Amino acid sequence: MKRSELEDEIRQVILASVDVDGLSAADLPADAPLFGEGVGLDSIDALEIGAALRKKYQVKFKANSDENKIHFRSVGSLAAFIAENAGITLEKNA
Repeated sequence: MKRSELEDEIRQVILASVDVDGLSAADLPADAPLFGEGVGLDSIDALEIGAALRKKYQVKFKANSDENKIHFRSVGSLAAFIAENAGITLEKNA
C-alpha cells in the first residue's frame, strides 16, 4: 500500500469521526498538527478517532499514554503507527 493511500484512509476516518463544520480532507495535510493550533481537534475528538481507527485497523492505543500524543500528532504520524501495528507494508518512495 502506498503511504498516501493509507493517509487518505485515515483522513476519511477522521472526517467520519469528528463533527467540525467545514472540515475537509484538504484541511488535513499529512504533517499538520491535528490538535491545538493545528486543525483544532480536542481530546473528545481523539477518543472518537482512536475508537474508529481501532475498529478499522485492529490497532490498540495505550490508555493515558504520553505516546498517544506522538501517534495522534498528525495524519502522517497516525499512518506510521498504524502501518507498524497493523502489519501494513508501505511501498518505498510512496
